[in-house]
This record gives sequence, structure tokens and C-alpha cells, in this order.
Amino acid sequence: MSAHIASLRLYWTVFALLMVMTVLTVAVTFVDLGAANLYVALGIAIFKATIVVLYFMHARWSSRLTHVVILSGIVFLGILFSFTLADYFTRGYIGVAGK
Repeated sequence: MSAHIASLRLYWTVFALLMVMTVLTVAVTFVDLGAANLYVALGIAIFKATIVVLYFMHARWSSRLTHVVILSGIVFLGILFSFTLADYFTRGYIGVAGK
């Protein structure tokens, strides 16, 4: 099995894209989008993380087993987030004694 060698131009392009997305993240903080500010910033962060994993960690050119491992990690993270959010959103359902 041979390793993929990415070109220097690709690395600089990805770096420039990440810098543009960082500037965009900072610019979003100065625009009042209400509750959407958080979701836009998280969307940009997820996009940046995906770019880092695909190109700097060479997941784009790796085997299917690596893709399965990455996907299973994302699914497990989603499960953990769902349990955390389920706990957070149901905290007011049970009354506190004495109130």
C-alpha cells in the first residue's frame, strides 16, 4: 500500500480556506442574527473540522476502514450529545421539593 502525497499547493489552498473561514466566524459575531449566531458559528466550525480531517489528517485518501472508524466516532459523539441534551431539556419537568 502506498501513501498519498498531497501537493504543497493543496496545503496552501486548504490553509487559505481555513483562514477565510476563521475570519468569517469572527465576522459573524459582529452581526446580530439572534439565536442563529450560535448555529452559524457551529456550522462554520464543523466545516473547518471536516476540512482538517479530510486534508491534514489525509482521511480523504485513506481506506474504507478509516472512513468507518471516523463515521462511528461521529455517530458516538451524536449519541453522547443526544443524552446530554435530553438531560438538559428535561431538568424542569420534575419539581423541586419545597418550591
